[in-house]
Amino acid sequence: MKKILLLGALALSVLSPLTMADDAKPLRIGIEAAYPPFAYKTAEGTIAGFDYDIGNALCTEMKVECKWIEQEFDGLIPALKVRKFDAILSSMSITDERKKSVDFTGKYYSTPAKLAMKAGTELKDPLADLKGKKVGVQRSSIYDRYATEVFAPAGAEVVRYGSQNEVFLDLASGRLDATLADSVNIDQGFLKTDAGKGFAFAGPDFTDEKYFGEGQGIAVRKGDKALADKISAAILAIRANGKYKEIQDKYFQFDVYGK
Repeated sequence: MKKILLLGALALSVLSPLTMADDAKPLRIGIEAAYPPFAYKTAEGTIAGFDYDIGNALCTEMKVECKWIEQEFDGLIPALKVRKFDAILSSMSITDERKKSVDFTGKYYSTPAKLAMKAGTELKDPLADLKGKKVGVQRSSIYDRYATEVFAPAGAEVVRYGSQNEVFLDLASGRLDATLADSVNIDQGFLKTDAGKGFAFAGPDFTDEKYFGEGQGIAVRKGDKALADKISAAILAIRANGKYKEIQDKYFQFDVYGK
């Protein structure tokens, strides 16, 4: 019996440091830093934005170090699958289509999609009024899928870009007639900038859950329920302790979490 107890103690002494080391590993998070105000680069070249601040708050809550890894949006899920990072925190909408490839935490914000066009443009029926128009979207985004499956069959020309910032540049220069994107990103990343003068929102909110999902969540590898649950619990914790609101109020004058 003494030998068994001794062996058990030795096993614990060996396993405990490994367990502690695993817990101490940084959480590697993939992000596209070209989506203001959610994620962008400062003049000094560092990442900033709502997503970045929320991620750091979640890591603090979980008592782990955040390690941020930049990746273009359309490469985020493939990079997660090959273990370049452990999670994606990059304004990724929770959709049934994406759930086939990754698992999600609960949402951490939810905002509608909108169209932006030249100020004064009347858009009573988007399907009819966009016929023959060029609509810019970010490649592999929910807005790309919606425009491809809904606008294109009705006669719109869908033009895809690597980042939403590239879309805004071509919209401002007149190479596009419209863009479909997140309403907050359009407002703060374009309409409130010098480049966005002369442009405005057009038409209704787009909220079809089939395309736009259940809000924005944090993606993890398929089957990594332990990490998804841990992050979901941290989201609830920072909402309860006031940290979420503190970060939200830094960027928005409304409840970005949604209903």
